[in-house]
Formats: sequence, C-alpha cells, structure tokens
Amino acid sequence: MAGAASLEGIYGSPSPELVPGFVKPVRLSPLVPGAAAIDEAPGGAFARLVVAAPPGSLERRFVLAHALRALAPGGELTALAPKAKGGARLRAELEAFGCTVQESARRHHRICVSPRPETTVGLEDAIEAGGPRWLPDLEVWSQPGVFSWDRLDPGTALLIASEPHLAGRGADLGCGIGVLARAALAREAITELFLVDIDRRAVAAAERNLADRRAIFLHADVRRLPPVIAGLDFVIMNPPFHRDGGKDLGLGLAFIAAAAGVLKPGGLCRLVANQALPYEAALREHFSVVTPLGQSGGYKLCEARR
Repeated sequence: MAGAASLEGIYGSPSPELVPGFVKPVRLSPLVPGAAAIDEAPGGAFARLVVAAPPGSLERRFVLAHALRALAPGGELTALAPKAKGGARLRAELEAFGCTVQESARRHHRICVSPRPETTVGLEDAIEAGGPRWLPDLEVWSQPGVFSWDRLDPGTALLIASEPHLAGRGADLGCGIGVLARAALAREAITELFLVDIDRRAVAAAERNLADRRAIFLHADVRRLPPVIAGLDFVIMNPPFHRDGGKDLGLGLAFIAAAAGVLKPGGLCRLVANQALPYEAALREHFSVVTPLGQSGGYKLCEARR
C-alpha cells in the first residue's frame, strides 16, 4: 500500500447498489481473511475510502478515525450504515472529527460523503477508545467489535462449566478472544489446539491471551478450513448465528458440517447453541451418535460423535 495516494479501499461489505464502483480496491475488513488491516494502513495512502460503518459506537468511531487518518489530504470518505444501526449518528460523528459532510438516504441507509479535512479533531481519542484493551474482570485482552468483547458469553460459560473430557488434537471453531480455548488447555491431555476465527481482531486478542505452545492461531473462514486441520480428536464450538445484523442459521449448519469434516472416525464434537436453534437434524446427518446434555439459561449443550 505504500506510496500512492491513488489507492481506493473498502472497509466491510457495502452494497454495490449504495456506493459507486471501484477498480481493484484494497479490502480492509477484519472479517475477510487475507484482507489488509485499516489500523495498519499508512497515513495518507488512500485517495478514496468507502466504509460500511459498524453498528457499535466505539468500533464505528475507531474505524472512521482510521479511515480519515489513512486518507490523503482532500481524499474522499464515503461512510454508510442502516439508519437504525448507527447510520443516524454518522453525520454528527464525522462532523465531530472536523469533516464537512454531504448526507443522503437510500434503502434505509444514511450515506455520508466528506473530503478529508485539512485539520482533524479527536482521531487519537477515538482510536484509543476502540482499540485493543485489557479487561481486568475477565483477565483477557479484547477489542470493541469482536463477539461478546466485554463480557463472558453465557453459552461459552455453559460449555466451560460442562467440563468436557478432551484429549489429543482438537480445534475451537469460532474461537473469539480465546476464553473457551484457555479453559480447554487447562487439560494436559490436549496436545494441540487450533483456534480459528473469521475476525482478525479476535484472533489477535486470542494470541495475546494464550501463551501456550499447544495453541495454533488461524484467521480463517470455518467454511473453508485449510488442509492442516484434519484427523482431529475433538472440536469445541459456540457457533455464530448472526451475520450483517440479521439471523443466519446457515452459519451454524456450516460449522456443524465443518466439525464433522475435520474429525477422525470416533472424534467428538461438543457444541453449545441458543436453545431455539434447530441444529439437531444437522447433527444427526453428520454424526453417528448425538447426545443432548441439557439446557440452561436459554442455551443447550450437545455432544456428537463421528
């Protein structure tokens, strides 16, 4: 990315219907394996950036601040979000950074366009507020924007409390910041654990949280796992079921299929899920034995053996 103020970049996955086209843009989303990181982009490198702004205010202001930092003087920023998921605040947030904003509305989105101002205000504060931080109550590193970034997810807590008897080589699919993996690695019988997540920030936090030679960290899509993850003894997982702000049952089903695909015959999958999610049929399709382990607090535990 060095040099060139002719670069164009995209953060997130904005609808092509809402923003003008690009020619070979730089992808910057933390949710796209292999994409560049907006917080590592050189200052002034981009002539144009489009940001599909996240719904969380700390994460959104962090991204917008880095986008303005990465733009060349006079470079153009287009930021957009659904009105009910941060879009209504976009203009005020950009103006607080010193931007002169033209705002429009389309398809329930607010779309804000601004040149990078000669003088910006408050970028450093927004970057610090939305950056990685130590959470003393959980004793972990985390970052606004990752799953359950500032609290222990109750599903994960239920899976940890179930104390699965794990041994050998395994994987934590959708590992987040590594809380579940940290509990699992307390067992000396585990020889190797792959921590996989589609969120680059979560994987980076997990690496800081787990100083364990048995842990192997991968920024990857569980639906397209690398061949090295195969022949495993166990998989643990709390699959996601939301994408782009809406429910997506296909994600959980893909996690179940992926778990079955990487386990050796007789391998064990321990899964926690929202009680209402209909995963049992998929588990029976991919595994020879499926055992419900109970429910608590709106979540259910299942054990499946390949």
